[in-house]
Amino acid sequence: MIAYVRGPVVEALPNRITVDVHGVGYQCLVPLSTYDKIVGSTGEVKLLTHLHVTERDHTLFGFATNEERDLFRLLMDRVSGIGPKLALAVLSGTSVSDFKDNVIRGDVAALSRISGVGKKTAERIVLELKDKVGIVETWQAAKGSAAAHDPSQAAQTDAVLALIALGYKQNEAQKSVQDLVKKAGADAANITADKLIREALRAL
Repeated sequence: MIAYVRGPVVEALPNRITVDVHGVGYQCLVPLSTYDKIVGSTGEVKLLTHLHVTERDHTLFGFATNEERDLFRLLMDRVSGIGPKLALAVLSGTSVSDFKDNVIRGDVAALSRISGVGKKTAERIVLELKDKVGIVETWQAAKGSAAAHDPSQAAQTDAVLALIALGYKQNEAQKSVQDLVKKAGADAANITADKLIREALRAL
């Protein structure tokens, strides 16, 4: 697994970026959101990556943020009929925050306006993410903790979202994080998302 690549950009196109890593060029397919953040950068850049392996090909996808990569993986893993090409199109057609808001509201019309999605796929996204995975509750909690500027709650929410992105169900991810917070007691206010994720993975 290639977790990220770091180095100077040798080619930047709206759908792909090539990074020189110690003399080896890693070509990453990227969404427009990542391209917009990277284009014009000087010096080294860091792309978080996802390696997609099939019988015919090994394709490296690159992302500027964890949120982009998490959503990319969530769409592929949890929504039937969505592969890497369509997941990338979703990220190119909307911001992560707007996508989450549309799923929370069940706004099929807004989702279907994303190029390549269409009404049926938009309905499936809402059904499978909102009703089956249950991730919407965690997204709503994330918005609430951000608005309240509560670092502890934000860390818990980030940990739950990361665990869901790794394939765990929302209820078991939430329970595991809550159990760890209770166990931490007074130290819970200082616990980080990374630590919660590591400890939860050991427990699950």
